[in-house]
Amino acid sequence: MELAVTTLGAKKAGKVELDDAVFGIEEIRGDILQRMVRYQLAKRQAGTHKTKSRSEVNVTTKKYIRQKGSGGARHGSKNAPIFVGGGVAHGPRVRDHGHDLPKKVRALALKHALSSKAKAESLIVLEDANFDEGKTKALRASFEELGISNALIIGGAELNQGFARAARNIPNIDVLPMAGLNVYDVLRRNTLVLTKDAVDAIHARFNGEG
Repeated sequence: MELAVTTLGAKKAGKVELDDAVFGIEEIRGDILQRMVRYQLAKRQAGTHKTKSRSEVNVTTKKYIRQKGSGGARHGSKNAPIFVGGGVAHGPRVRDHGHDLPKKVRALALKHALSSKAKAESLIVLEDANFDEGKTKALRASFEELGISNALIIGGAELNQGFARAARNIPNIDVLPMAGLNVYDVLRRNTLVLTKDAVDAIHARFNGEG
């Protein structure tokens, strides 16, 4: 499939050929996308939440109530979970929330995410993302001409520092290098903006060249 290429000044800059195997999938598998989003969100969880068990709380070990004659239960330890200040039964522990997902499924999920943007006509290809001026106001005006208000922008191997600096103050605009391309960020923004370098890198990635 062919897609028009534009510049930051909203001028035509030719066309680019997109691989149908990556950008032209007709039947978008929502279940694969959901599995990939769950995989990403699970991996980013810190997993540092923790409560103390009864063996970890610092309380007296003295038997605090006599065995008989109190009219109550025969308690022997103050660190039991039923007492205030005692340990927590079955509380959260430090652990890794991540789980495995086959590499082929992850690659397929990215293809479906890219194809979903192309199918919804929410994909824009920029000639480049060079903006040495580094002024947020000027870049926001360029985005308004292009109709970009909520977007993920993927640059080449390295981001232009002026572009990244100007874009970081614009709400609902995310800018990532090619290495940061991921399913979750593609889906959470309304529009996907790729530079020509990013398109070439995506093709190389899925064709086994990079």
